[in-house]
Amino acid sequence: MRDRMFRRTFWFTTGVAAGVWATTKVQRKLNQLTPESLAAQAADRAVLAGRRIKVFALDVRDGMADREAALKDALGLTSAPPANDLTQLPAQRGRAQLTHTSRYPYPNARNEDH
Repeated sequence: MRDRMFRRTFWFTTGVAAGVWATTKVQRKLNQLTPESLAAQAADRAVLAGRRIKVFALDVRDGMADREAALKDALGLTSAPPANDLTQLPAQRGRAQLTHTSRYPYPNARNEDH
């Protein structure tokens, strides 16, 4: 008789524990599927993707700099150019300077044929 009571108590306790475990599992899953939780998960994934893209871009930039240095070294362009090198572009002029130095006598005239 006592043995039967222990078995019933054991299986009752096992059933209660399984029910609590299953209920907790279902509640957690339902909480993960709420709109707020889904939005938070999407935001977290977007931030993670942004970080990965940033790391990738920095790696690409480092690789480009390394490759550029290797190419310059291979071509013998590692020394600095002279100060009066004519291959350098002139300084960019402002808009006002361009209108005064223009050969066109009427800087404000526009072609209205379009």
